[in-house]
Amino acid sequence: MPDQQIDYEQAEALGISHEAYDQVLDIVGHIPSVDELSTLLAMWESNGRQQSLYGWLRGQHHTVQRNDYLYTGSADHRSIREPKVKECLAIATHLCTHTPLSLPPSPLDTGQLLYMVGNISSEFADSEYARQCLHMVEQPMSTGQNDEERQYIELILNALQQHSTLHIYTPVAAGGLFCSLLSLTVPRGYDILTPREVRLDAFLFGEEPGRYLVALPEKEDDLFLLKLTEARLNCCFLGRTTKGRILVDGYDFGPVSNFLPGHQASNA
Repeated sequence: MPDQQIDYEQAEALGISHEAYDQVLDIVGHIPSVDELSTLLAMWESNGRQQSLYGWLRGQHHTVQRNDYLYTGSADHRSIREPKVKECLAIATHLCTHTPLSLPPSPLDTGQLLYMVGNISSEFADSEYARQCLHMVEQPMSTGQNDEERQYIELILNALQQHSTLHIYTPVAAGGLFCSLLSLTVPRGYDILTPREVRLDAFLFGEEPGRYLVALPEKEDDLFLLKLTEARLNCCFLGRTTKGRILVDGYDFGPVSNFLPGHQASNA
């Protein structure tokens, strides 16, 4: 039963320590379900338990609780098979090598925290992914109603950058989160986890406006989350910068150089 709730004794029988269970309770705010426990513990395991579960998952509330801003997309979205993680490698390679790359003003350090600020979206109809890989022809997405929200997010992020709380931020643009993260982190690369409630291809390659990627040093994490809470902005913790490789949900996509424009031509 996917909605079955797990209490202390059941968690202990499953090999889950009281420490881990207490931290899950702290995050979820109620007795967790099987799905919530498995999601959180899988993320904890993939992080090597280098931090407490709660410390690592701050800002990822959407992974354990379905919020109002998550939606399932149109019937057209549902009729398209969702690719698996390893199948996204070919999509990402094609999109990134055919998308102009804007370099950050200065390279990021390894191990910087990566967040997405703004609402999670399952929209991907109006994107390079839809046009180039799915051959979908859609009317341009209306963005006028989001202008005020985008200006507000940029105002908050710009203030945090001016006070050195965050290193850099950039909007999710052409090629979606995957390609925008590449532009933000090159030549470092990144290691990220994706939320299970949202289609993988929509999360990685959707281009709905109003979402921003942020990189910051770990020492500024608490202040960053505090200020976003005060500003009533949603955020999603993605992962960290690496030493030159890209990983998604634990799957190694290879070195950053494989995704740079011109890579395919140079290897032809």
